[in-house]
Amino acid sequence: MNRRDKSPIVSLLFLVAIVWMSQPVFAAPLPALSGWQGRTIPILGTALDYQSNQIGVVAHLVLGFRERNDHYGLNVRFRTKPGRFSPAAQVAVQNAIIHIARAAGLNEKSWSVQLMIPYNGITMYGESLSAMVGLAVVALAQGDTFPQDRVVTGKVLSDGHLGSVGGVPQKIEAAYAEHFQRVIVPEEHDTEDGDWRTPFLMHISPVANVTQAYQALTGQPLRHLKSSG
Repeated sequence: MNRRDKSPIVSLLFLVAIVWMSQPVFAAPLPALSGWQGRTIPILGTALDYQSNQIGVVAHLVLGFRERNDHYGLNVRFRTKPGRFSPAAQVAVQNAIIHIARAAGLNEKSWSVQLMIPYNGITMYGESLSAMVGLAVVALAQGDTFPQDRVVTGKVLSDGHLGSVGGVPQKIEAAYAEHFQRVIVPEEHDTEDGDWRTPFLMHISPVANVTQAYQALTGQPLRHLKSSG
């Protein structure tokens, strides 16, 4: 969900989605199966308005998590209704979960994850949502919580660093409009973004890696004493 997605279809989809994303989410929950945990998580993206200006967008995803008794591998299911994830977004999310889990010293091979976009006909593109999803999954695995008014934008690199994404100034503006208190962003800036100002009473946290991002999001260390490795 960033401005590197050049397709006009992407802009059109997000333009249509703006009305939905500006409203509270009343999504149908994922199936209440034994052992599943779930929560709704915020994500930040960008869109083009009717004058083709880039604007920020706040959306939500419905996340389900379960730890299995086997170790057959990470199983991530992306629901295709009401909305869907692009193939690139799916790959970015799965990689983020793996990289963050391993940075935490956890074994993700026993995890099942389900993700749903609660907006009809919307497809989410880009990699910038992957850090928030991956961190939220690991938080569920470790029993940690985080305030609903905190959000992360960024992509997770294989070495655990938080990679730069575009549209950060617009995302910050959108988060401020929705009364978020803290936005966690990559320390490395996209060269096309330029500088941004910190809105009044909002905390912007530039971080270099997923360890710092997790601490800023949850207030807890990424590696718990119970973590292995």
